Amino acid sequence: MDFVFLDLAKAFDKVPHQRLLETLKKHGIRAKLLSVISNKKQRVCIKGRWSSWISEWSGVPQGSVLGSLLFLILNNNLDEDINSHILKFADDTKMFKEVRNSADCSQLQADLDKLVLWAQKWQMEFNVDKCKLGGGFDHVNRHV
Repeated sequence: MDFVFLDLAKAFDKVPHQRLLETLKKHGIRAKLLSVISNKKQRVCIKGRWSSWISEWSGVPQGSVLGSLLFLILNNNLDEDINSHILKFADDTKMFKEVRNSADCSQLQADLDKLVLWAQKWQMEFNVDKCKLGGGFDHVNRHV
């Protein structure tokens, strides 16, 4: 069994609001909840002086159930057209597949390529430094 641990880089900061809102609408979420999510503003205070309010165009609340739920709704389609097994929780994804020959190895690589394309389409990217491989990769070296 080979497995890949994937981490989306700064996922909660980078969720594009427009794409999130479109996805939520497709799931039947409307009106008040959408306005709460889309009308986020922020400002900073340094030594008692406040900046002007600015609108946020990306991100979901971090450290909250709502943030994780919104992200799960956004990446619900991550595993479409993927042949390997996938487990998702918030910005962490685990993909695994039994690899017995070079065809299985190629399929796992094709699935990884599909995930990279998904990330690009949804304006996200994988943090390569936090992505890990595990399993019996000896056979991969023999067949690639």
